[in-house]
Amino acid sequence: MKQIEFENRYGPFWGEMETFFNSVDQQTPEQIAEFPKNYRRLCQHLAMAKSRRYAAGLVSRLNVLVQKGYEALYGQSINNQSSIIAFLLYGFPAVLRSNARYLWAAAIVFVLPYAAIMIACMLNDQIIYSVMDASQVRSMESMYDPELRKFGRERQSSTDIYMFGHYIQNNISIGFRSFAMGIFLGIGSLFILGYNGLVIGGVSGHLTSLGYVDTFYPFVVGHGSFELTAIVFSGAAGLKLGFSLLAPGSLTRGKALQLAAKDAIKIMYGVFVMLFIAAFIEAFWSSSSSLPNAVKYGVGAILWILVYYYCFFFARDRVAHYQRQHATQ
Repeated sequence: MKQIEFENRYGPFWGEMETFFNSVDQQTPEQIAEFPKNYRRLCQHLAMAKSRRYAAGLVSRLNVLVQKGYEALYGQSINNQSSIIAFLLYGFPAVLRSNARYLWAAAIVFVLPYAAIMIACMLNDQIIYSVMDASQVRSMESMYDPELRKFGRERQSSTDIYMFGHYIQNNISIGFRSFAMGIFLGIGSLFILGYNGLVIGGVSGHLTSLGYVDTFYPFVVGHGSFELTAIVFSGAAGLKLGFSLLAPGSLTRGKALQLAAKDAIKIMYGVFVMLFIAAFIEAFWSSSSSLPNAVKYGVGAILWILVYYYCFFFARDRVAHYQRQHATQ
């Protein structure tokens, strides 16, 4: 479909949604009940516009609409400094532990494809071409050439600051897609989790088969604890949204989605912090070739232990108390 046809077909709907967002408080109960379905349509239109490489102006307009829809559907805030600190210390672990079944489901969907294709690529170096094209494979191989001064980069001239910004954008984009696509009954989150598991596992297996063990694994071990875990968490948040639409119980789907979003958004607050930390480590620590691999492995092991201790074992009594305090919010 050409862009002009796309705009002619869906333009009136976008206009209606702009009107809706400008007067949310004045909408009828029927309009509000229809909103989750309309928001899914907006997400689909944005994905179509991006995949078809329509004009930047159209993509920008749809981005704004999706962001407004996100705020209208899920909007919550953590207001003051003390509540932010309390959330980071106890609230994030609390919401993770309260949604363990979604975390397990997301982890399985990510890890199984990761492990399967990693083993397959180690046994057959042609398997990688089933998930990446030849130019992507060549680019990926060049990023971990032992002769490089900075690993994990396509352009050696890029500064650490530039790459920090690039990693933030890339990481948050993956995390947000994993979460937001859950609105499609959870199927979108499952797909993105599985796809990322395949790609990351394929890269791991292929580089291992090439003998790039001393460049690839020291690079990923440091930031991987934050980045990979955050991807799984964001997928879990998306699955929670999708399950609320599939099984709303005695509630309307709109109400069930709003209730599920309370926890899902809290998970995403923590995810964004984790992805920021991952980008910082990746840009300023992981890429360095001057640090001994033993140091990178040691620090990486400590970070993995700390991340999982914090998420699942840290301050159990205080976290449980936080859960009870905020159970009705």
